[in-house]
Amino acid sequence: MEPIAIALGDPAGIGAEITAKAYAARQDSALPCIFAIGSRRALEGVWDGPIETIETPCDAREVCARALPLIELELREDIVPGQPTMEGARCALAALESATGLVRSGKAGALVTAPVSKSQLATIGFTHPGQTEFIAERCGVARTSIAMMLTAPTLRTVPVTMHNSIASVPELLTTELVAARIRATARGLTRNFGIERPRIAIAGLNPHAGENGMMGDEEDRIIRPAMDMLAGENMTLFGPLSPDTMFHERARETYDAAVCMYHDQALIPLKTLHFDEGVNLTLGLPIVRTSPDHGTAFDIAGRNMARPDAMIAAIEVAASCARRRALDEA
Repeated sequence: MEPIAIALGDPAGIGAEITAKAYAARQDSALPCIFAIGSRRALEGVWDGPIETIETPCDAREVCARALPLIELELREDIVPGQPTMEGARCALAALESATGLVRSGKAGALVTAPVSKSQLATIGFTHPGQTEFIAERCGVARTSIAMMLTAPTLRTVPVTMHNSIASVPELLTTELVAARIRATARGLTRNFGIERPRIAIAGLNPHAGENGMMGDEEDRIIRPAMDMLAGENMTLFGPLSPDTMFHERARETYDAAVCMYHDQALIPLKTLHFDEGVNLTLGLPIVRTSPDHGTAFDIAGRNMARPDAMIAAIEVAASCARRRALDEA
């Protein structure tokens, strides 16, 4: 497998710190060869370990044993941890674009993205809701064909709607969209985790899954028809289920992933159970892409407080998925 590319994210956030700490823990965690793309100053500001500039991903194999390999991007201003800037956003976007291109070309084995500031990216004209949608566009994949899977040791969740306001969710939900997300989840479980016939739990939108229409009709009008559309496909579906009873330990043992109707319905249980281990895996792409399931943490940036657990997990998941895909394609 080719080395894994890590886009360092916003230089004022914790991306450089958690990447450096993950590299420092590579032997204990048995991590594969990685290389970073971004600002050298961002790394040097939070870590005194060895860094070596490389020109191409193939150079990383020779360097990785003695130093963190870095494809350096220019940053023409000083970095103040916790204080994002437009120049920092440009650097983060350049790192994301470069890393995505290297993985698409096969020069890197998988893509791991460190956190960015969506609001700061918007100031430089970034129009995508997040990195997930940007990567999908660069890979030539429609937004409706991808899914954001949050994966952790005891739970995987997939939101049908992603970075949208709560008020907009009922209008955004359609039978076709719910069916597309369920199908992407099933294919992703098979392709990335080797699950032959995935078991998928489907959350209702409303309390008590609508209580037979007393608390809302989206379950009968949108969600059940989507499940019916998938009858006969290689998956086992449960639901729509009451969201408040889906995530306790016994329930989680009955399914391989839960498809939820909106962002927080999917992320709150996962972050409650596995805050430091959650990984965002994008389904439906021709490449493997993961990211730590947390933000830039500007409030602790530069203070040596950021834990690398989620970055380590993101690298591990990316490597595992890339190896499985390679075996299937061999």
